Amino acid sequence: MVSDVIGFIENGQIVDTQSAQSGEKEVHFDNSAEALEIIRHSAAHLMAQAIKELYPNTQFFVGPVVEEGFYYDFRTDAKIGEEDLKKIEKKMKELAKKRYPIEKYSLSKEEALEKFANDDLKQRLINQIPGEEVSVYQQGDFEDLCRGPHLPTTGYWFNVKLTKLAGAYLGGDENAEMLTRIYGIAFADKESLKAHMQMLEEAKKRDHRKIGNELELFMFSEEAGAGLPFWLPKGARLRSKIEQILWKSHRIRGYEPVRGPEILKSDMWLKSGHYACYGENMYLTTIDEQEYGLKPMNCIGHILIYKKSGKSYR
Repeated sequence: MVSDVIGFIENGQIVDTQSAQSGEKEVHFDNSAEALEIIRHSAAHLMAQAIKELYPNTQFFVGPVVEEGFYYDFRTDAKIGEEDLKKIEKKMKELAKKRYPIEKYSLSKEEALEKFANDDLKQRLINQIPGEEVSVYQQGDFEDLCRGPHLPTTGYWFNVKLTKLAGAYLGGDENAEMLTRIYGIAFADKESLKAHMQMLEEAKKRDHRKIGNELELFMFSEEAGAGLPFWLPKGARLRSKIEQILWKSHRIRGYEPVRGPEILKSDMWLKSGHYACYGENMYLTTIDEQEYGLKPMNCIGHILIYKKSGKSYR
């Protein structure tokens, strides 16, 4: 299957064989970035099909390809645990052997809303999709909204591993319901999958949260806030040492140290454009009826320092 054409590049976009109109460049079944986009999209749908067969009352939201592989968000009344991931993988293999053709068809939004009238997750998704039409991919009894691209059939048994079970707020809204999310990774060959999983295991050993806790370098507190480190004595000494090395490296290369205030008048951020672009994410406060903003970056303060003395291109 390595030589099989599974898609094309058209106008800079990856399209599958179901959608291609003029194949400018072929995409073959391998581990190229273009091929993995197609492979992982189909892996997500195959996983969803397996979940649907194992847990029939499941409703699906979205299942995109992401940098670390793919995932699917879904609602189910079943209690799915990490131990169930292997069972889902096994069902995926069974479905792959049936070599279902993966077919694409289009519906108007009105038709799609009628087709999925009993699925509020699909209704929400359809209303979010721009344009007047939506595309649906079908394999066997399973079908879902998707823009693709996908493999021609489920018979391309890519090497897949379901890596993590998590929760995810519907649409990323923390005030919405919590859905179940399963992550996975897929490659065209077994060797690449094995190498990737070994890399992940090595990365776990070097996880800064694990090392920081074991070596008593820093701690976190949910009471104080997520992602806010407290440097313990050993960590504070290590940080100080690293800062000294950094300062020395800068000086060797001709950089001079300067320091500025941590907050500036909002007028400065208005002038620079930061307020317009990032204002809603800045930390603002009012002192003596004057608005100030905690600096999101150093450039404005450094420009003021640079302007202090005259400069010449000579």
